[in-house]
Amino acid sequence: MSDSPDFACCTPLTGTSMSTEQAEQVAPLLKALADPVRLRLVSLIASSAGGEACVCDLNEAFDQTQATISHHLKVLHAAGLLDRDKRGVWVYYAVRPKALPAVATLFSTPAPTGARG
Repeated sequence: MSDSPDFACCTPLTGTSMSTEQAEQVAPLLKALADPVRLRLVSLIASSAGGEACVCDLNEAFDQTQATISHHLKVLHAAGLLDRDKRGVWVYYAVRPKALPAVATLFSTPAPTGARG
């Protein structure tokens, strides 16, 4: 009797993989989100009333300096994840509408043909 399993060692690809261009576009988003503080900042902003948050409120949620939080927000904005709007002395941040859905569906695969839901 053989010790090998009755199934293939690797699952074959059934969908379309990401192109080089797509990977190059998405990598900076994932890199920006790979920091726990930045990931939490995006979560706080996305869950804020009206979908936006003032930097003054975001600073209070962390045990870090204002300069550090501003740096993280700058990285998220530069990566294309956040929009910002200066109002007087304060800056308000909002998650870009298409940014999170694009990240959320990176590894989703379409249902196989004939699959029932």
